[in-house]
Amino acid sequence: MLQTLARNWWAIVLRGVFAVLFGLGTFLWPGVTLAVLVLLYGAYLFIDGITAVLWALARRPEGSFSWEVFLAGLASLAAGVVTLLWPGVTAIALLYLIAIWAIIRGVFEILAAFHLRRELNNEWLLALAGALSILFGVALIVAPGTGALAVLWLIGTFALVVGILMIILGFRLKGMKNAVGRRLAYGG
Repeated sequence: MLQTLARNWWAIVLRGVFAVLFGLGTFLWPGVTLAVLVLLYGAYLFIDGITAVLWALARRPEGSFSWEVFLAGLASLAAGVVTLLWPGVTAIALLYLIAIWAIIRGVFEILAAFHLRRELNNEWLLALAGALSILFGVALIVAPGTGALAVLWLIGTFALVVGILMIILGFRLKGMKNAVGRRLAYGG
């Protein structure tokens, strides 16, 4: 599993870059309407889901498959499709959709980190991203009426932090790529 992670480090970085871009967009244009926010967030979820699913499917030829990443990707993809198909959804319904997605994603990221704990020295980055996702989802469920602008800032902050964590993890995996290849070549 570590070899596949290291070889496909770029997919994790790409997911992080999309999250950071989405987060920055929420701060640069705070007056965005709810309709634009819905479409922007739906597009982010869709791209995040496709990237995660493709990354998980890339492992199949090796006889290994990361169900955790695949299911997290499907959750993002499903949430993105629902968001894009019904952009007129109310603010509260959108908040609950985002909250459920964040919790599901967080659970599967923590499971993936637990699964990788013996192979990856920095699995805590993935677990931390998962824990932040869960906390974000719970916060949205507990206080849904805090206002669209406050939620916008919260969503932007979440996307920036998780994106940065994914970028760091991806580049750490890139640094491990050659070491893993040498270890496997020498029977390590």
